Amino acid sequence: MYELLVLFITNISKTMRKIILGRTNEPVSIISLGSWSYGKENTSGGSDVGWTGQNDEDSKSALLKAFSSDINHWDTADVYGEGHSEKIIGSMWKELSRKNIFLATKVGWDRGPHNHWYHPEYMKTKIEKSLKNLKTSHVDLIYLHHCNFGKNNEYLDDAVEMVYRFKEEGKTRFIGLSDWSSKRILKFINTVNPDVIQALYNVYDIEYVTSGLKNYAISNNIGVCFFSPIKHGILTGKYDKITEFPKGDFRGGVKEFKNIDFINKMKLNKEELEIRFSKTHPQPVLNALLGAILYDNPTACALLGQRNERQATVAGLLGETLKKEDALWVLSLYKN
Repeated sequence: MYELLVLFITNISKTMRKIILGRTNEPVSIISLGSWSYGKENTSGGSDVGWTGQNDEDSKSALLKAFSSDINHWDTADVYGEGHSEKIIGSMWKELSRKNIFLATKVGWDRGPHNHWYHPEYMKTKIEKSLKNLKTSHVDLIYLHHCNFGKNNEYLDDAVEMVYRFKEEGKTRFIGLSDWSSKRILKFINTVNPDVIQALYNVYDIEYVTSGLKNYAISNNIGVCFFSPIKHGILTGKYDKITEFPKGDFRGGVKEFKNIDFINKMKLNKEELEIRFSKTHPQPVLNALLGAILYDNPTACALLGQRNERQATVAGLLGETLKKEDALWVLSLYKN
């Protein structure tokens, strides 16, 4: 199957579509690269927070293929494998050009020796470590990784002050705000005033729309990066049974992976997508799932995990615009 895909690719001319990432004015690939899995299996505070089944050679091969496919926006975080994901990316500059990559990382999920997130001194320690891991003098974008700013938001001002100090010191070009909850991002967006937000959005998880965050981002020309755009793969319909993930794998705690009715519904939806789009695209399911969330979000990209060369090859084929009627039809299949 992979050989047939490669043969297909060699006979077409495909240029990765770019969007302007809001007020950053930076052109980034509409299908961007998420490197959470490069940190491999990991636990934090007794919880599984990583991905199993990953090896470094696959990660590096994926990065090389992504680069050759003009996927120029790579996203990581200080806590993905306790810096391992950053180190993998940092190891690549001997083979490809750092200046051609829009590079993002995050700070905030590691408390270190403190009893709360976003301790100013520890944030300084962490960004210096991230820059060392990434082998770069600066990142293009650094996110506050979440919106847990204390019971009474007492740590918010310090967190915001520190990331803007990073910008003044030339350690980052732009500021971002991320969270699993779009409502929480919206609550703090005026105070943080981010250039970019990173929000959970896919055809099934639609709080990005219902919360009002989508309208805010468009109205204020905020760059947007959607994470989990295929919900860790389960939306593609590739699973046919309940899967038990090994220790250290985040997916073991995702309730949909334990719901056979949901799994079966995704399989049926996959068949519907293939019927409608297989004649117009070599990856009908993935392109439909991503196209449906990107068609009316002009400053947004999707952070797609690319765990090996094959997945990066497929990612290079995605990002085509769906017609409005097709996008709305796809979204209707996944309504709760």
